[in-house]
Amino acid sequence: MVNTVWPADSVEFCPHESASDIFVCGTYLLENSTVDVVHTASDGDEAHLEPDNIGNQRQVRRGKCLVFQVTESRAASQIQEINLPAVLDQKWCHTTSTASPVLGVADSEGNITLHEWHKGESISCAPSDVLCLSLDWSTRRFPTNTLGSLVVSLSDGSLCVLKPDPTGEVSVVDKWHAHDYEPWIAAWNYWDTSVVYSGGDDLTMKGWDIRQSFSRPIFTNKRFDAGVTTIQSHPHTEHLIAVGSYDNSVYIFDVRKPIVPLVRGDVGGGAWRVKWHPSPTRKEDLLVAGMHDGFKVVKVHGEGLAWGITKRFDDHKSLAYGVDWSFTPPDVDGQTLIASCSFYDHALHLWSG
Repeated sequence: MVNTVWPADSVEFCPHESASDIFVCGTYLLENSTVDVVHTASDGDEAHLEPDNIGNQRQVRRGKCLVFQVTESRAASQIQEINLPAVLDQKWCHTTSTASPVLGVADSEGNITLHEWHKGESISCAPSDVLCLSLDWSTRRFPTNTLGSLVVSLSDGSLCVLKPDPTGEVSVVDKWHAHDYEPWIAAWNYWDTSVVYSGGDDLTMKGWDIRQSFSRPIFTNKRFDAGVTTIQSHPHTEHLIAVGSYDNSVYIFDVRKPIVPLVRGDVGGGAWRVKWHPSPTRKEDLLVAGMHDGFKVVKVHGEGLAWGITKRFDDHKSLAYGVDWSFTPPDVDGQTLIASCSFYDHALHLWSG
C-alpha cells in the first residue's frame, strides 16, 4: 500500500507501449475544512467531492498528479509529482508508437491540463470557480499520431468539446448546457466519435451528436433511481456502453436502444467508475469502483449478457473512487495488474484480477 498523503480519487495506466509501466494517481485536498463531501443531490444521494463554502470564504481545492512506475516486483515507485488544483479525472490519449504519451487532467479550477513527458500546457474550459468533473479522449479505438478530441463535463451543467488545430494547439470548439445538476461524466462513443454521452445528478443520461445543434440531445434516458456517475463505451464490442449510478447498479446498454438496459447488475455501494478490460481476449470483463463497497471485477458474458462478480478487492477502508487496468501483458496466471485508490484513507494499492 502507498500512502498518497492527500485524498486520492483517480488512477490511470498509460496505454503507450513505451510507457505501459507508468500510471498516475490524482489527489484532491480541500483546505481549511474537515468535511470534503457535503453536497447532496436533489434525490438525497451523496455527491462527489463538492464541498459547500464556509461563510462567504471560497474554499481552496489543491491537488497533485502523482506519477508512478511499476517495479519488477510489481510495487509502485513514485517518480514524479505535479502540483495542480484538485484533480477530479485523468485520461491518457491513445496515440501510436511514434507519438509521445500525453495525459489530460481535469481540475477544480475549470482547466484541462495536458502533460507530455517533460512538457505541459493548460486549457481553460470555464471560470476558476467551475470544476472540470470528467474528461475522455476520442482516440481509444483509433490511436493517432497527433492529439485526439476531448469531451469535458463541468460542474455548472455544461459539456464542452476540445480539438487540436493544424498546429497542434488545443482549444474549446463547442460548449453547451447539458444537465440541470452536476454532469459527473462525459464520454465518447469510441466507434462513432461524432457522438458523446453524458450523465449527471439529474438522474439522466443523454446522447449528443456534435455535428448537430446542442439544443436537443439525440436521446434522453430518465429511468435511473439516482445520479448517473460513469459511462464507458466498449472498446472491443460495438454499440455497448457500461453506465454506473449512485443506485448501486451498473447498466449495460445497446446504444441503438439506449432507454432499456440489456442488463442491470448490483455492485453495491454506488458505482463511481467502470472500465472495460483493454484486451480483446478479456472483453467480457469490467472493472468497477464501488464507492462504499470496494472494487470488483465483473464478467458480462453470453448472448443474454449474464452478470457475475468474479473478484472483489476490499483492502481499502474508505470511498473507492479511482481504478484502472494495466495495459501490460497478463501474468502467468492470466491475471492483469490493477491499481486502485481511495479517498479519506488516501491509499493506493496494486493487485491483480
